[in-house]
Amino acid sequence: MRKLHISEAKSGDILAVDIFGANGAILLSKGVKLTDPYIHALRQKGIQYLYIDDRYTFDITAWPMLNSTIRKQAVKKVYETMTSLINEKSLMNRVSSFNLGKAYEKIFKQILEDVLNKQDLMINLSDLVVSNGYFFHHAVNVATIAAVIGLAKGYRMEQLFELGVGALLFDIGMTQIPEALWKRKGFLTPEERAALHQHTVLGFEMLRNQGNVSLASAHCALQHHERYDGSGYPRAIKGQEMHEYAKIVAIADVFDALTSARYHRKQYSPHEAAEYLSAAGNILFDYELIKLFLSHVAIYPVATTVVLNTGYIGVVAKVFPDFPLRPLVRIIQNPYGEELKSPYEIDLRKEMNVTIIRAV
Repeated sequence: MRKLHISEAKSGDILAVDIFGANGAILLSKGVKLTDPYIHALRQKGIQYLYIDDRYTFDITAWPMLNSTIRKQAVKKVYETMTSLINEKSLMNRVSSFNLGKAYEKIFKQILEDVLNKQDLMINLSDLVVSNGYFFHHAVNVATIAAVIGLAKGYRMEQLFELGVGALLFDIGMTQIPEALWKRKGFLTPEERAALHQHTVLGFEMLRNQGNVSLASAHCALQHHERYDGSGYPRAIKGQEMHEYAKIVAIADVFDALTSARYHRKQYSPHEAAEYLSAAGNILFDYELIKLFLSHVAIYPVATTVVLNTGYIGVVAKVFPDFPLRPLVRIIQNPYGEELKSPYEIDLRKEMNVTIIRAV
């Protein structure tokens, strides 16, 4: 399989990765032959990239961030919780009846088991989600990324579950903010921005009143928009004043937001998102956590189409955790834009004069 921009997709292409709807259900299954109406509908739903199977890359497999069954179950639970709270703001006063702690511990246990079942702790991005499902899938993605960072830090199981529950529910306060406000694509007035910022405090209050959600988990909601240099909100605290769980969630939140399909802006590649986070180390985010996180992210995930400094175009066939910028690349096109009759692979760990200049 290989990843390509939806503008390059054509009728007859075979979809290689499931596309998920807002509630976690599969909207379009892998193996489906794309048609012009399908492509148009996906574009309207905010999908910017697709994974397709072709004769050059049919044997290349990009594993999803999460097993599709686990993703479906996790997103369904997040969807049910959040939409209930969105639809009935009064539920905030009796949110304790949701028994969130136990329910979300169960969800996170499945996420954690799936992460542990993988051969390594590398985060490979290949899940495709429609834009109107971002809010629900984002929580699951943030929890998955947080699990990888927590495991890399050597957290005990108790710590992992506190972090995981906090990561799944970090944005719960958004359910108490008018939808029109947090879905706004344009300019916000200072009053509107102040109201939006209140989701952190509202989320904290909702979670700390849960008898089975730890205070540490609740701080993920309160502090995920705080920044290392004190430029964040709601309290403008700095560095070590932030709970480490919230620091981890903040990194996962920004990385997933940048690399996800959104209606109002372009979808960034993992490489671009990694560059942003690196530049923000010890300014917006804890640099030690950034370094740890980036050591477990596939900067050029399997199936990514890349341009080399030689002008050749290829598809990442394999990534090496110890050499994140030097994957195995299958060359499929020459510098003149012509497809090769006989694609071949180049190991960038051995060809040090060849580099990736950008992901397509």
